[in-house]
Amino acid sequence: MAISAAQVKELREKTGAGMMDCKKVLTEANGDMEKAMELLREKGLAKAEKKAGRIAAEGIVESYIHAGGRIGVLVEVNCETDFVAKTDDFKDFVKDIAMQIAALNPKYVSREDVPEKEVEKEREILRTQALQEGKPEKIVDKMVEGRLGKFFEQICLLEQAYIKDGDKKIDEMVKEKIATIGENISIRRFVRYELGEGLEKREDDFVQEVMSQVNR
Repeated sequence: MAISAAQVKELREKTGAGMMDCKKVLTEANGDMEKAMELLREKGLAKAEKKAGRIAAEGIVESYIHAGGRIGVLVEVNCETDFVAKTDDFKDFVKDIAMQIAALNPKYVSREDVPEKEVEKEREILRTQALQEGKPEKIVDKMVEGRLGKFFEQICLLEQAYIKDGDKKIDEMVKEKIATIGENISIRRFVRYELGEGLEKREDDFVQEVMSQVNR
């Protein structure tokens, strides 16, 4: 069943959940508004979006060193209270974020952090590629915007697929945690170091290596 924008908007206004979350549960509920609201409550996503507007000034700085000391990550994740910051649940969440950064090497937290100059450069490259593929001029711009989405998924942490659950993006993981702990959470900044970065060296499958540590 096709879900209309009006249905998504109505559910968002009633629950405060994110647009994509609303669309997903409406599709799952075949457009039934009451059932969709129930699904949101079950998933703990209702009102999570509203919590995201609250100030998060507490939190922790977590470190993750990959086996052998070849990759190191420092990440700052904020929450609203010192009480939550000290819980094992929050600490485990932040450690998962640090491991995500180690494995997939994002450059930015969100697409809003990407310099416009970098976005425009990528847009021009994608446009040139589309034209060289012989795509009609009238659909090139639409294609470019679609491919830009893939670009952001590669370089923006919040848009990456979670290494422990490929069906879930980090942004969704954050929203679920907000719903669970009842406080806003913000991934503020991170830095990632890789031994010999910038020097010529062999390529390694760091995702596989990091996941081997997770599964031990």
